[in-house]
Amino acid sequence: MSTTHPSPPSPVTHRRGTATVLLDGSPLRVDQVVAVARHGAPVAVGAAARDAMACSRAVIDALADDVAPHYGVSTGFGALARRHIPAGSRARLQLSLVRSHAAGSGPEVETEVVRALQLLRLATLCTGRTGVRPVVAETYAAMLNEGLTPVVHEYGSLGCSGDLAPLAHVALAALGEGEVRDAAGTRRPAGEALAAAGIEPLALQEKEGLALINGTDGMLGQLCLALDDLQGLLATADVAAAQSVEALLGSDAPYVADLVAMRPHPGQAASAANLRAMLAGSPLMASHRELAPDGTPACTRVQDAYSLRCAPQVHGAARDTLDHARLVADRELAAAIDNPVVTVDGRVESNGNFHGAPVAYVLDFVAIAVADVASISERRTDRFLDVARNEGLPPFLADDPGVDSGLMIAQYTAAGIVSELKRLAAPASVDSIPSSAMQEDHVSMGWAGARKLRRAVDGLTQVLAIELLTAARALDLRAAADPAHGPAAGTGAVRDLLRTRVEGPGPDRYLTPEIDAVVDLVADGAVLDAATAAVGDLA
Repeated sequence: MSTTHPSPPSPVTHRRGTATVLLDGSPLRVDQVVAVARHGAPVAVGAAARDAMACSRAVIDALADDVAPHYGVSTGFGALARRHIPAGSRARLQLSLVRSHAAGSGPEVETEVVRALQLLRLATLCTGRTGVRPVVAETYAAMLNEGLTPVVHEYGSLGCSGDLAPLAHVALAALGEGEVRDAAGTRRPAGEALAAAGIEPLALQEKEGLALINGTDGMLGQLCLALDDLQGLLATADVAAAQSVEALLGSDAPYVADLVAMRPHPGQAASAANLRAMLAGSPLMASHRELAPDGTPACTRVQDAYSLRCAPQVHGAARDTLDHARLVADRELAAAIDNPVVTVDGRVESNGNFHGAPVAYVLDFVAIAVADVASISERRTDRFLDVARNEGLPPFLADDPGVDSGLMIAQYTAAGIVSELKRLAAPASVDSIPSSAMQEDHVSMGWAGARKLRRAVDGLTQVLAIELLTAARALDLRAAADPAHGPAAGTGAVRDLLRTRVEGPGPDRYLTPEIDAVVDLVADGAVLDAATAAVGDLA
């Protein structure tokens, strides 16, 4: 799970039994990126990849002897591309490129992000389209397997010509310069850590420095990690909404399949199905369908507020946005991004595939969806605390209103986070600051979009936790008023899980540890696991 404010990366943990990810030139999957980046899965460079790299390297070696200039092989870079570099200076050219581009600043980036971008650069090397020697890929693989994580900084990438500074810091470490975090999380000089792991530092040849820094790997890696987080969080949003609908005496009628099918968005259908499953058989919901003694409905409310009634529409739209982002991620994972590239038929061609726009756009799209899911969650939390809207519950769900404030300020916390998420939803991809003496005159800002999405995912986790905390207290208050009107199997199972970490209703107490405990239950998937154990798999 991401963190709102970057902190020193944690040690690399290798999950027992995690399958080795083979890099043979075929596209990686999102789950493989997550396995290596987040769970320490080992990697291996396949024979097919080594053969492909050897073939394209032969093309580069031939060009190195050519009297004609070839970009990245015998010329400078960016705005200096017109300068011809003599053979005796080309190794220094590659080294100088990496050193000069390792110019990041600010806090360290999280371990899982660095591992993701290093893996994705390695995957591109293994396509054989970059012209590097196999030893370059083997060095990156060895660093991943030894848990050596280069120190990469928050600022330095404009998301065009690749995530240059972040990737340059990784490359610098492979050369034995700069710094890394070792497998125990200790920050060490890269040369010292490589020596301790028995890894020979790279000595770059023509084009290899350029190949190591030219790609969308940082923004793509963070997109893959966000997809993994949000797959569970959007299902958890349905779980939280179900608890709120039930505890606020809402109706499940708007979630009926034939009504939902009249607007055939797949995400909406999945979310509504989750709500139906979570609310199935609820005695509490059945209680307000009962008839009064005169035969009229006991509950006269004919429709719920939007934050209850429209949950499938909002959560579903977020799901569909995430599906589009996954499609873009899959396409980018199938890409071989470098400039220039070695084509299958042996040409070496400059191109613009390194521009981050496709990934930058979806990073922004997803951040918008995350902000809106958090916003509707906070609105449901707020309804619980207002006696004019909470259907008979005490003000602020307090034990002794006036003496106790209940969950008043927990809602403030959620509101403050939602306000920040709205600011983070402002797109980064519409900005562009020209660089490299106007050679790179339009950039994607995809790295910035990825960084703010990580903060947004963390914020959504906290907002959903506060809704779950609030709804669980409301369910307990309903049950205390009438034990026959308990929750459904699914919502009750989640309430019971929370009660293993957080006390039920009572006088005011220190709330931050309780919020943090529920955040942990959301982040590690325990809430979703409790729900599915009770009702079966959720979409």
